[in-house]
Amino acid sequence: MNTPLDSTHQAMMAGPDTRRPPYRIAVVSGGTSDPSSTRMLADRIGERVRRLAEARSEQVLVETIDLRKLTAEISTAMVSQLLGPGLTRAVEILVAADGLVVSTPVYKAGPSGLFTSFFQILDNDLLIGKPVVLAATAGSSRHALVIDAQMRPLFAYLRTLVAPTSIFAASEDWSSSELGSRIDRAAFELVLLVESGFAGKIKDESWQSYQHGYGSAGGTELGIDLDTDLMRLATGGSRVDRG
Repeated sequence: MNTPLDSTHQAMMAGPDTRRPPYRIAVVSGGTSDPSSTRMLADRIGERVRRLAEARSEQVLVETIDLRKLTAEISTAMVSQLLGPGLTRAVEILVAADGLVVSTPVYKAGPSGLFTSFFQILDNDLLIGKPVVLAATAGSSRHALVIDAQMRPLFAYLRTLVAPTSIFAASEDWSSSELGSRIDRAAFELVLLVESGFAGKIKDESWQSYQHGYGSAGGTELGIDLDTDLMRLATGGSRVDRG
């Protein structure tokens, strides 16, 4: 029978535990219905990421942010900058995440207002360098370009590392094996990007150079010449006749 002293001696002989903590994947779903195809797609990608990582002897913790449950808090934050407890927890999940899977329904030929509002209220520097898989659902394949035309610019502004493969699922795609192939490809890309540790290296080695300064121009807007015809016209003034 082992005594506490025996257990301590065995632990010392085994050396330090060099296992790294699990990778953390944040799954953000903008679906508004219950059940939701948008949530189903996001969960399917997150689960595939977990399984692929485990096949590579890595552990993954998947945490889900269901925006449908945060609707009221997101609306309040849009007008007051105040975060409720649900949003505060969502931000904590994103800060700790090594990678993201984000999924939105397409409304009026664009990402849902709930989805875009959530990412608009986040700090501009919150997601710098984090790998992201973009996904969207719609009733028709005519909206397939929403990801590249509207979602990629948003996540480029947030300076994330967007995976090359995105996932779009129209109603007819759910019965197609092609959807599964695309999910496999995107999930594998996310695993590789997370394993690279890119976001952590950016934060450790050159964080200050990536942060926004006084605005989206990184502070350079302080040197903009406001005394020009263009700037006066843009602010409701009139062009100056210089003779």
